[in-house]
Amino acid sequence: MPRAIILYEIDPSFGPNIIAEYYLKQDDKISPTILKEFSEKHDKKELVDITIREGNNRYFSKKINAESLEKENLYLSFILQEGEDLVSLKSIFNNVEEKVVQNYTSDKSKMTQILNNAINSILSLMEKLQEPKIIKETINDRTKKMLDDGKLSEARELIDLGEEIPEKLAAEVKLADDLLNQEFYRKAKKSFLKAAELAEFVQEEEIASFLENKGEQVGFFPDLIKERENLYKEVDKIITNLEVNQLPLYNNFAEPIDRLIEISLTFEDHELVDILIKLKNNTQRASRLANELNGIDEKIRELLKKI
Repeated sequence: MPRAIILYEIDPSFGPNIIAEYYLKQDDKISPTILKEFSEKHDKKELVDITIREGNNRYFSKKINAESLEKENLYLSFILQEGEDLVSLKSIFNNVEEKVVQNYTSDKSKMTQILNNAINSILSLMEKLQEPKIIKETINDRTKKMLDDGKLSEARELIDLGEEIPEKLAAEVKLADDLLNQEFYRKAKKSFLKAAELAEFVQEEEIASFLENKGEQVGFFPDLIKERENLYKEVDKIITNLEVNQLPLYNNFAEPIDRLIEISLTFEDHELVDILIKLKNNTQRASRLANELNGIDEKIRELLKKI
């Protein structure tokens, strides 16, 4: 689960502004630099979701669908726990987004409590996925209420499902995670979606939504791998052209490297991310020097014409 949730807006004139924030550890704090980088990528590059790595910290931000609030500039950011699965974090986003939109208020203290509740809800969801007994207990509580309300047939049906579904659900989630770790992405997607159906049978809607979202995300991985391969080819082509001293081509590195960093973060390939960040920094420096050299070259040519 995340270490923090930050709800913020991006003002067209003044940039990012935090509306409410909740941290598990008081010494955690999202920096203005990170928020500014999120703002630039969301606003100028029109990216919907962004992951940033700074040292050992990872940050995720995504735009909220807040049409019902008549707001177009709301965003949720998370600070990730060390070793946390980014795919899982992205998969819970819809659940948190729904809670934030449904309970949105201009009262900062109330909004902070809503973010706190969202983290507790994530914790509950993760515990249920790891322990079938917890799901059985929630099913028992639900059937008791049905019986109290006189819904005998619905209660009997849920009791019968509660005897076998939680164990099947836990087994299917484990299988899906194993397939994901082995990079069998299409099979993993199928297994996550099957687990989502099992969760729906026992009326665990948040779990079903989480697993469905995770399955859909994993289903995109083969396309991301193909895109990554094409980006590497593009970078190789730029390098080949640079070998014939076309220095201005350093400018062309920025976009493919940025995208390669995003894809590598999705696959949790942090060693490659470090290399790509260093490559990006050096190509940006080379680009500045190349532009300066071209400017000097033009001045030399102008002076030579006057000789």
